[in-house]
Amino acid sequence: MTASAPIVTLIVPGRDIGALAPAAIESLRSQTETRWNAILIDDGSQDDTAEIFAAAAAGDPRFRAVRHEASRGLGAARNVGIDLVDTPLIGFLDGDDELTPSALERLIGTLTETGSDFVAGAYVRSRFDGERYVAGRVQPWVSAATSPVRLRTTIMDHPRASGNIVAWSKVSRTEFWTDLRFPEGVAYEDQVVAQLMYTRARSFDVIPDTVVRWRLRADGTSITQGRARLPVLRDYLSALRGGIRVLHEAGARAAVTARLELILAMDLPPLIEIARTHSDPEYSAEVDAFLAEIEALPEYSAARPDPALTAALAW
Repeated sequence: MTASAPIVTLIVPGRDIGALAPAAIESLRSQTETRWNAILIDDGSQDDTAEIFAAAAAGDPRFRAVRHEASRGLGAARNVGIDLVDTPLIGFLDGDDELTPSALERLIGTLTETGSDFVAGAYVRSRFDGERYVAGRVQPWVSAATSPVRLRTTIMDHPRASGNIVAWSKVSRTEFWTDLRFPEGVAYEDQVVAQLMYTRARSFDVIPDTVVRWRLRADGTSITQGRARLPVLRDYLSALRGGIRVLHEAGARAAVTARLELILAMDLPPLIEIARTHSDPEYSAEVDAFLAEIEALPEYSAARPDPALTAALAW
């Protein structure tokens, strides 16, 4: 392998993100670590996303464009990308987000040092201020998962790592994905996968560096902005249940407690507020059933949710 041969492939899916995709592509071009490939997957867009991806691939051999004529969903798009990876390392970036300039350098450098199965970094949310997207600060639950630096750790030693549930803040060894894929046809597809990563890893690393700027779309079309819709709620609660189940089955009880603390402080209060005025009584019934389930868990009595985290959601 030559010094310039790619060592990591980024899988970059997107649908109808023509206004945002150029910034994601530029964030790859701006990396201080240049030994990367990227698979740009247009998931049945109706706008010019496919054309933007194709132009990037035509102008830079590090990009490869793949197009789905009809949308197959984010999980399926990522799985298609995984099957095309031929580098030792793999990472993910949603096509409407951005890597920070030194993200790959820090993530890859850490894995090179430790030999762990994957490394997870911090991330911040970017909100539209009327003119541009402005990045906020690292939220406390993200910091708890990624700070301080922990090398060659495990979910038993660092249970709060379970709070970093996104796919795109991590770089992994490609062989780690041999029998690991994203659920398809549902939203919040990365939550269960994240817990499987933590519980299956021989060791993983966490670093406090901000590696991704996650954009909350100004038009409100992000999945995380659609939880008032009953089908989205059901996928959301299913993902939370699934993540807890994975941790339970691995015997990671402290990680279950850590997840419950975040769910009680951050996930449930907005859902309860939505349910209070929701026109469909099924919404409230779904939320109540989920709350009853987690209250019945043996780890529930040990959970100490921080009410300040609810306010931090507005950062």
